[in-house]
Amino acid sequence: MAKMHADEVDIDAGLVHRLLLVQFPHWADLPIERLPSGGTVNAIYRLGDELTVRLPLTAGGVKDLEREMQWLPRLAPTLPVTIPTVVATGIPAEGYPWAWAVHRWIDGETPVEGRLGEPELLARDMAEFVTALRKANLNDGPSAYRGVPLATADPHARAAIEDLRRTDEPIDADTAMAAWKEALAAPPWTAAPCWVHSDLMPSNLLVTGDRLTAVLDFATIGVGDPACDLIPAWNLLPASARQIFRDKVNVDEATWTRGRGWALSMAVGQLPYYRNTNPIISANARHVIGEILTTQTG
Repeated sequence: MAKMHADEVDIDAGLVHRLLLVQFPHWADLPIERLPSGGTVNAIYRLGDELTVRLPLTAGGVKDLEREMQWLPRLAPTLPVTIPTVVATGIPAEGYPWAWAVHRWIDGETPVEGRLGEPELLARDMAEFVTALRKANLNDGPSAYRGVPLATADPHARAAIEDLRRTDEPIDADTAMAAWKEALAAPPWTAAPCWVHSDLMPSNLLVTGDRLTAVLDFATIGVGDPACDLIPAWNLLPASARQIFRDKVNVDEATWTRGRGWALSMAVGQLPYYRNTNPIISANARHVIGEILTTQTG
């Protein structure tokens, strides 16, 4: 499997087995299988029928595990779908330099943009999750990764669009820049910060029959501008279901525009970075850019 990051450590099933043998020997004989749809921050292995092992690929993922351990148990009772459960945590060993975690396995399939049978149902479920999280009554939440003002992403987004201009990707960089500037012009969030997931990519969702059953990867959880949790409107839902989602999340025009800006900034950054190493994320980034630029030119 190609490495996605220059500072990514080597992880394989043999390492996972050795870590389990030393620290959790009662699980060491279970089958170990790397999940090809594992994220960009962690290597994820299925462990038997009921568990997964998550190991940070880079040093930056360690604090993410700590954040999940702190907040997942407190958030779970407030949400309408299943979220991960941390079963155990491991320590550095066997040449692996960081903490790692064992989670409970959650059944379901990862939704794919353009392949939803009944997207209107998923739009309603996504809106229910987003609004329930937004209303979570938990104090002292950390700042969410994308709960900050959209303007903080401006240098990165502009540079990424220029990077795309120099590739063979069939993307109109001028139209992308115009869409980005339009999003930046939206008034900022001035109300109290809300709880947000801030990384609602399709790869962090599980569905059964087009119904949302679980949300994964809460490494970016925290409080801030709710706009960042609107990104499924462009990274997953077709235009026919987008308005349903918008109506159900009940946000104003400025928040919706900032949400579109977050979706665009993520996509233009992901495409040049992952286009040769992660075909799933690259395909989704192209989809998002296409959805937004079609709206921009239409």
